[in-house]
Amino acid sequence: MHLPNYLELKTPDVAATKAFYAAVFDFEFTDYGAEYAGVNGDTLEIGLHISDGPEPPLAGFQTDDIEAAEAKIRAAGGEIVQETYGFPGGRRFHFRDPGGNEMLVYIYEE
Repeated sequence: MHLPNYLELKTPDVAATKAFYAAVFDFEFTDYGAEYAGVNGDTLEIGLHISDGPEPPLAGFQTDDIEAAEAKIRAAGGEIVQETYGFPGGRRFHFRDPGGNEMLVYIYEE
């Protein structure tokens, strides 16, 4: 079973949002350019992604076989809304479940 372990928050100002979460929860971020920053938690990673926002948070599921995960989602009636693409450290794709919720599946690769 895969449990969500990633939450992406959209923000029009990554620096201000980083400062907020650092002040409130003592988060320490890793910057991946001007448009994305991430914080690694014990059981949940949180990413900040630049956007005109606000948008609902985007939950992510980590997998060790991204092709198999995509095939299962399609077979179960899910819709792929963003094909697999690379990001620093891995690949991911976005899908929509039958209820209309958008989520993502990702894999880390070295």
